[in-house]
Parts: sequence; structure tokens; C-alpha cells
Amino acid sequence: MSDEHERSLAWIDERIAGGHAFRELADAAVRHLRARHPHYDWVGIYMLEAASLRLWAWDGPAATEHVEIPLGRGICGYAATSGETINVPDVNQDDRYLQCFLGTRSELVVPIAQEDRVFGEVDIDSDRAGAFDGEDEAFVQAFCRRLGGVAARERLAWRVVT
Repeated sequence: MSDEHERSLAWIDERIAGGHAFRELADAAVRHLRARHPHYDWVGIYMLEAASLRLWAWDGPAATEHVEIPLGRGICGYAATSGETINVPDVNQDDRYLQCFLGTRSELVVPIAQEDRVFGEVDIDSDRAGAFDGEDEAFVQAFCRRLGGVAARERLAWRVVT
């Protein structure tokens, strides 16, 4: 993992150790991720609410119209339903993609989970095709595991994936 990734993990660990609530962490995390990782053009955190994902926090040049996404719909809905990380190098080649921004070329969606419970996800867009590599995946997965621990501690809504 890069030094910048390690610094971001240390950053979230400090906030978690400081007892910050999930919603506060979510707001700070999207700003941090976008500011520290220049190829992350838009970063959002969606959380499970009933049979949908609801946008809790975001940072980017513009708001998305997709503030609520049904489970199973789009790349985000699929990731939350399956519990899998989804890395789409070219969103124009994936039928699941729900267009938010004309300039988006690639998307990385990582579940916020603990064991078999999914609480939500981090959604990252880039205006570059193939912007996210295996190192980005591993980093965001580690980041989301930490958020998953806080979500579990606060007993946020979750669903079991198998």
C-alpha cells in the first residue's frame, strides 16, 4: 500500500479512537478521501435504509441525483446486495451503471461491512478510465472495514450477505 493510503488509514484510525460517531466520520471521510487521492473525483457514502441505499455523505464538484438506490439496482445496489467490491474500469461498458455525471469513466464501490453484515458502501467515481487498481481496492476495503466496525458498534441497519 502507498504511503498516502497508509496515512489515510492512520487518519481514520485516529478519528475512530477519538470516539467520533459514524455520521460525523462519514462526512469527514468523503472530504478526506477526495482531497488526499486526486483521482477520486467524487466520493459518496451510502448506507442501508430498509430496501434501499441512502446517500449519507458526499464530496465532489456536484451533487448526484441518486440519493436513494434500491438494493440490486446499479453498481451500488449490486455491491450492497452481493457484499462484493465492484471495480468498473469503463462505466460505458457496464449495463448496471446508473449515470450520475457525464464525465465519469470508472467507478469503485466497496461495501462497508463486518463479517457477513453489510451496512452500506463507499462509492468513488473518476473521470479517468481504469483509474482504480488493486492497491486502491485493498486500501478502500481496509478503510471500509474500519467504518464497518463503527457501524456495528452503533447498531446501524444492516443486511446479511452470503
